[in-house]
Amino acid sequence: MDDGRSNDINLKEYFDVIKRRAWIIVVLMIVTTAGGVLYNHLNNTLLYQTSTRIILETEDEDMNTLMVMIKDPIIMDEVKNDLNLKLSDEALATKISVTRLEESQVVLISVTDTDPERAVEIANTTANVYKKKIVDILSFKEVQLLSEAKLNPFPINENQSRNLVAAAVFGFVVGIGIVFLLDTLDGTIRNRHDIEDYLDVPVIGSVSAMNRRNTITKKKKKQSSHVEARGERIGFKQNQTG
Repeated sequence: MDDGRSNDINLKEYFDVIKRRAWIIVVLMIVTTAGGVLYNHLNNTLLYQTSTRIILETEDEDMNTLMVMIKDPIIMDEVKNDLNLKLSDEALATKISVTRLEESQVVLISVTDTDPERAVEIANTTANVYKKKIVDILSFKEVQLLSEAKLNPFPINENQSRNLVAAAVFGFVVGIGIVFLLDTLDGTIRNRHDIEDYLDVPVIGSVSAMNRRNTITKKKKKQSSHVEARGERIGFKQNQTG
């Protein structure tokens, strides 16, 4: 029973410690959140992705060869020239990924770029150039454009909100730690537990804090009641004398 009461008291004391210096926690959360916003602005480059689909009407043994040719320097060089991109063939190829949809003849050409409109242009131009060039390179004519790439306005790596939450939680935890550290270093006596710890003796009683205004009011009431009591006694004596 005493252990439960002691735990309740300790929890209340912890709450009081946090309440006294809550402003420290609030300030640190604001600072760390602002730092998270700045970090997102400076370091988090948003990437956009879009895809176009083509059909390669060929046997399975030729499919891999035809897919590899999509990112060949011959194709990349013409795409780069058509779009006037200031990139090397290798850099352009890193923006493009080529995948086969399951075991079908449908091939997905995906482009990832920091500019969503440029991603669309690269994807569609790559498909068109490939359809034209593959005839000259491998004499393969069975390429059909299934669907063009569309503008995707949503970044694929947007995690700003998660960073901000992490920054706010970090500020809260650090703030709690600083608050309790300051309380530990503070030698001010605030309650009977501090007195018992400091003097190593139990506290057997306490006096409630008195407000000066309440003290004056109580004193006036006491004087007023005393005067009324005296008046009653005097009146009683006069009646007896008469």
